[in-house]
Amino acid sequence: MFKIEKKNINLGFMPLTDSAPVVIAYEMGMFKKWGLNVTLTKQNSWATLRDKLHLGVIDAAQMLAPMPIASNLGLYGQESQVISPLILSRNGNGITISTALYQKLLAHKNNTEISMPFSANILSPEIKERKKEGEKLTFAVVFPYSCHYYELIEWLKEGNIALSDINLLFVPPSGMVPSMQSGDLDGFCVGGPWNAKAVREGVGVTGVTSSDLLQDSPEKVLGLMSSWQSKYPQTTLALVSALYEACQWLENVPNRFEAARLLSRACYLDTHIDVIAPSLLGSCLTFNGTTPRKVTSYNQFSTLDDPEFNKPALNCGEKIADLMQECGHISTKQRTKLSIANIYREDIYLTAISI
Repeated sequence: MFKIEKKNINLGFMPLTDSAPVVIAYEMGMFKKWGLNVTLTKQNSWATLRDKLHLGVIDAAQMLAPMPIASNLGLYGQESQVISPLILSRNGNGITISTALYQKLLAHKNNTEISMPFSANILSPEIKERKKEGEKLTFAVVFPYSCHYYELIEWLKEGNIALSDINLLFVPPSGMVPSMQSGDLDGFCVGGPWNAKAVREGVGVTGVTSSDLLQDSPEKVLGLMSSWQSKYPQTTLALVSALYEACQWLENVPNRFEAARLLSRACYLDTHIDVIAPSLLGSCLTFNGTTPRKVTSYNQFSTLDDPEFNKPALNCGEKIADLMQECGHISTKQRTKLSIANIYREDIYLTAISI
């Protein structure tokens, strides 16, 4: 056991299906087992969560995998030394288009259905139509420096669609479905349960998942300020150990039913279990009233007996940094100076799981 320097910890999370490791570590007593008294604080947006971590309002956070890199470079906020000693999840996102747009695309192709996963090139006829009217399709992602952004870009690129062909907005996850219902969005890339919720409510069609685009890319990580970790090294190890145990617990399929039930509570996702459970069970809801698509790795939290899965490996961080450079988020000079080894902290992770 560790010599805990700081027992009381505030941990920020976003109400998403892949916040499951954080919720499970709390609800199943794993934080307490490792000597921690954790308070979970639900956040409304990724920018707010990041700022609270930078300012020390919260001690730790569930973060988008590219966020620690962006923080270290001062992108879209204050330059701050954020580190990640643990990968919490991989995959988990989906690209959903509005039912109204889907029906238009069917009409363009004179089809009754479009096979899944669908290519972005199906958008071409509608993009051309709107261009004649001086308009564009409007899509959204949750945050500029996110795998959602890079997955959407990859999807568009594979379909020979330029980013300039669409309008791109940044919308908090919980705002995606209401924005689609109101007609403000034609499509979005977001994590669960919001794709499934759009399908269940008949406003969206989910045609692509992150498993189809950037298979097994890190999605969410544990984020800490480097100064906080230096001040509380044993507490950090305990935190990593508790969350790693929760990730392992989630690899048992029957446990995922229980996770869906817990996540549905008002203090977490405040959403019905029938939109939370599918992705946890390897099922992608595509169109309301049709058979779901089987996507075995839709939500991945760990691989039993394989500690490499949750390790914030150097190559994982390097791949994300490469994506950021390819998308023009960081310059060649910034990429050259970037020290991923100081951000994605394999050393802390390996120390934690070896004890």
